[in-house]
Amino acid sequence: MCGLAGYWSPARRVLADPIVMASAISHRGPDDVGSWSDGDAGLVLAHRRLAIVDLSAAGHQPMVSATGRYVIVFNGEIYNHRAIRSELDAEQPTRWRGHSDTETLIHGIERWGLRKTLERTVGMFAIALWDRHDRVLTLTRDRLGEKPLYYGWSSGGGFVFGSELKALRKAPGFANAVDPDALSLYLTYNYVPAPFSILQDIYKVEPGTILTVRAEAVESAPAAAPVATSAASGPLHCERYWSLADVVQRGPEVTMTEAEAVNGLEQTLRDAIRLQVVADVPVGAFLSGGVDSTTIVALMREAGTVARTFTIGFEESGFDEAPYASAIARHLGTEHCEMYVSPEDVRAVIPELPRIYDEPFADSSQLPTVLLSRLTRQSVTVALSGDAGDELFGGYNRYRAADRYHRLAKRLPAAMRKMAGHALTSVPPRRWDRLAGLPFVPAIPMLGNKVHKVGEMLAHGVDAIDLYRGATQAWNGAPPIALQSAIVPPVELLPALRTTAAEQMMVWDAMSYLPDDILAKVDRASMAASLETRVPFLDHRVVEYAWRMPLEFKIRGGDGKWALREILYRHVPREMIERPKAGFAIPIGAWLRGPLRDWAESLLSERALAGQPLLDATRIRARWSEHLAGTHDRTAALWGVLMFQAWAQAWNAP
Repeated sequence: MCGLAGYWSPARRVLADPIVMASAISHRGPDDVGSWSDGDAGLVLAHRRLAIVDLSAAGHQPMVSATGRYVIVFNGEIYNHRAIRSELDAEQPTRWRGHSDTETLIHGIERWGLRKTLERTVGMFAIALWDRHDRVLTLTRDRLGEKPLYYGWSSGGGFVFGSELKALRKAPGFANAVDPDALSLYLTYNYVPAPFSILQDIYKVEPGTILTVRAEAVESAPAAAPVATSAASGPLHCERYWSLADVVQRGPEVTMTEAEAVNGLEQTLRDAIRLQVVADVPVGAFLSGGVDSTTIVALMREAGTVARTFTIGFEESGFDEAPYASAIARHLGTEHCEMYVSPEDVRAVIPELPRIYDEPFADSSQLPTVLLSRLTRQSVTVALSGDAGDELFGGYNRYRAADRYHRLAKRLPAAMRKMAGHALTSVPPRRWDRLAGLPFVPAIPMLGNKVHKVGEMLAHGVDAIDLYRGATQAWNGAPPIALQSAIVPPVELLPALRTTAAEQMMVWDAMSYLPDDILAKVDRASMAASLETRVPFLDHRVVEYAWRMPLEFKIRGGDGKWALREILYRHVPREMIERPKAGFAIPIGAWLRGPLRDWAESLLSERALAGQPLLDATRIRARWSEHLAGTHDRTAALWGVLMFQAWAQAWNAP
């Protein structure tokens, strides 16, 4: 796990200082720094290294290929690089300098080319590759989007790229303004979906793609849209080397039996974890006590790894799952570490978020993720996580409810459906919460928030995308910006690939919410602590197997993750797992009415909002008043505005 940055100005007006660019992301790689330049081409590369595999100088980057043609900077891990080395040696004995996966990559690229090398990999990565012979820059990202990679045109001239916007900001004259279209998307979803970034003319490389950049693209004006030309000879060429859409379109194996589903999934997960526990530094795992993280830890133990597990506990009642994690750690025999944090500990992180997350980001579980990463880094350098289990195996409530609500919405006249939705949302969430646990009412954590979400889903249309909007958008209706954007959210451009609403939502989440929210959240939080996180569920072989499984092996009897649970019950007693899921949540909504009220008011006041002409102050103030009055829970909408305002202040964003 590392950080990379670069700058390309063929006209060689003013070259960026690569070390300065790298210093902005030193947290991503505290162990080493390196730079390389091609003066004739006007290109510089920079790298910060977090040494995980081959701690020696043989793993130093930027790394030049044996022939001198290619230069690479690489962030991530190629888990099967030893097998790739064996294949290279079998074809032709290779002279190796060390045992880093970077060296394996550069040899593979020189032998087979980039695409064929990537197709052989199992891993997570962001790569910048310079071809000195053809003077072509190639940027690529892993299949599911675990590692970030930005690129674009600096307002000061030149083409910039890197792991975080912090590095790009160090390019000469960089002063790119906020992109109003990206702001609209951000306020809709509380994250900026790829291929956009919050800044004009700066984009994200999409997962599973190879972006080829030629000098003509660098010297020309910035592209009017982030979609590169599909013409292979064009100055900006984008191609997919792996596509989740293609995987999903193959359809399930309808003849697959229950035993085949469970046994095959367990073996595929075992293989992924066996590769991901390999490192030259200590390895641990996040453990929440839920199905996903417990499955990962159980299979780590089965693989013979002396697992170290880490959990954050909360003093707030209703949000603390640490006791469950502790019990599971005792059962599995891990070296367990837990830390209880007070509301003050959590709130103390808030001022740091704009710098950690680099662009506006408003998933409030970012707060405990930052604290958990810091705790974990005190003992290990690598941590496995259970992320992506929900998206792959039907874990979210909206999946389990989707088809039921879809059928109901189709039967109800539009007026009645909207009336039902309004009736559910007209009752304040805290009143719904008081019903939880009463006779005939299940004890569901945060019942009020979930009822309101159902109401919002019903108030939308009858199609799967309408339900998805109601379940995922922070603002029902247009986002609060002064000039409404005509841009279509990228998720709504994704193909409809499955017939059930549940599976269609799973596809949309896996292609947008997962990489741009969940994985971005964990990457920034963990790398701010110089901690590498690995996600076994995102081994692409696991992903492909999951989509071969019929839906009934994921969602059954109103519960998600059926096959995962069957695997887990082989290692952990059922009663230790079966309980309502609370998630990694914190009571931000209540805090905004209490200890965070003054801070929030300072960012949501008429004066503060007037300083951001892109925002619709009237609508935002109205939501703020509703939240303070307790008639509605506007946490998601308000947290998005607050994080944008805090980010704009921290970065002096124009």
